[in-house]
Amino acid sequence: MPDLPTPQNAAEAALLSECWDAVLSYADLCTSGSASATQLATEAFTHGIDELRAATAASKSTGTGRRALRLPRIPLLLASVRTVAAAWETSGLGHRLDPDLRLWLHSDKAARYVGPPLHRPLALRGLRDMQEPDAVLLWLAEVESLPMSAVARRLGLDPAAASSELAQVRALFRDRCHRNHLDTPMDAHCRSYARLLDAVTRSPSAETPEDLSRHMARCVECAEAAACLRLHGGGLPAALSSGVIGWGGLAYLERRRRAAEAGMIGGRTDAAVDTGLNEGKPVRPRIGRTGILVTAVLVSALALTVSLMPFGGSKGDDANAAQGESTDGQSVADPGPTFPSGSKTKSGSGSGSGTGTAGSPAVADSTSRPAGNSDQEAQGESSSPAGKQGGAKGSTKSAAPDCRVKYEIVSEWPDGFQATVTVTSTKALATWSLGWTFKDGQRVGQMWDGTFTQDDSHVTATAADYNKTVAANGTFTFGFLGSWTGSNSAALNFTLNKASCQAVG
Repeated sequence: MPDLPTPQNAAEAALLSECWDAVLSYADLCTSGSASATQLATEAFTHGIDELRAATAASKSTGTGRRALRLPRIPLLLASVRTVAAAWETSGLGHRLDPDLRLWLHSDKAARYVGPPLHRPLALRGLRDMQEPDAVLLWLAEVESLPMSAVARRLGLDPAAASSELAQVRALFRDRCHRNHLDTPMDAHCRSYARLLDAVTRSPSAETPEDLSRHMARCVECAEAAACLRLHGGGLPAALSSGVIGWGGLAYLERRRRAAEAGMIGGRTDAAVDTGLNEGKPVRPRIGRTGILVTAVLVSALALTVSLMPFGGSKGDDANAAQGESTDGQSVADPGPTFPSGSKTKSGSGSGSGTGTAGSPAVADSTSRPAGNSDQEAQGESSSPAGKQGGAKGSTKSAAPDCRVKYEIVSEWPDGFQATVTVTSTKALATWSLGWTFKDGQRVGQMWDGTFTQDDSHVTATAADYNKTVAANGTFTFGFLGSWTGSNSAALNFTLNKASCQAVG
């Protein structure tokens, strides 16, 4: 396994400290084992450092003193994980990657990240077009889920003004996404809705016309634009993580939220280093490379372990669909430095926990993961029927449901909504078909990570080609866009492969 690059200055030393646990957390989602995750994170970190050095050298050679527009450091390194994973797949190392990621790497969804710039995800283009200090503020607050007090310390902002500055940066991100949306090649039908889409996403009280709701239920690109342009409703973190990271973006978002709640997201609070605004200023590194490697095992392993803990979630649901909840009001410990580690705790190993995914119209990715070598749960037993064995009265033990379903409405607007369904099965499945009933006559318009049929109020969702297989105690997730009138209550009467399924909150 290659070594991490030796930091050339204080900024690179701080980069290693503040970003390693984020890179390792995402690499863990992308791989099938702990050793592979560490190697992928190391190679991705090296790739990202080389990219940053090249960009810095190019900026200095122009003599303008202006930075080239690029992603903030953490999402840039996460993109490097995706790039190195694709290189592994090409070079014959794909067996070390998560099977669903391998399928995604060969799909049109992955091709968007390396294809023509105007066809790349809208959130990725919008974040890259922002000045780096603004983009860093947005990413730390929305995706890394740090409370504003910690963000202000890290970036050297006035804590009293940090929230208002974040509101301005959100508006700036929306403006960049709006401009990029108008620049995107689209057909005449989508073009006719562009101005209307801009108008209805500006205000939380604006009503969405019925024809626009129907159009967004069928058009992934316009639904993606709506997620980026609608700043109210709490959907911005999901739009950012899905659009910028791609596969596993929502699972990564949930892991970072859990780590932030536990106060385990580290990093330095030196504003000049974190924002990169005063790179010419001589700053002594606070810890040398030897110290980094010695401290690595304890600190990084602890941070990753906490990020995998199921805070408030159901057992076996490692990465529920994130809805961008704010953590501003939570008390989070002052983050300390975290460093690279050669050992870590792998989600789903020996505990039967699966890594689920949540669909999003911004980037329809699948992050469902098999649950390792967990044993299948024992099912209920039935006693002999009455009259058997000489007329003795029989008794029956009802078997526990073989699956649990979590139905979540991610966002809702007049006449339309986005929902995510997460299913955990105690039995191994060769394929799956989930049925449910809508109480209020809702209609499914578009589904990702699955296909659907609807007969009146009954809907049946079936597996896509790439997510049919589910391990015992494993989890799979799919999402959809729907329409509603009057009321939009949760679905009920769930069945998995025609067997009754338990709905959980």
